[in-house]
Amino acid sequence: MKGWATDADAAADMRRFTSGRIGFEMAGRVEIHETPPDQPPRENPFGYDISFVPYDGDTDE
Repeated sequence: MKGWATDADAAADMRRFTSGRIGFEMAGRVEIHETPPDQPPRENPFGYDISFVPYDGDTDE
């Protein structure tokens, strides 16, 4: 997931909120990298380019 926020704390909060809204939970270590945005800033933090690959720990694949 890419996102825009004013700082790393706001980015982490936005990620937690977004993940809960679309049905997954973040656990463990979350890395936030500061890079130039692909989308222009908005009034509030937002996420975009969300890619999700389901993981089933019960399979060998």
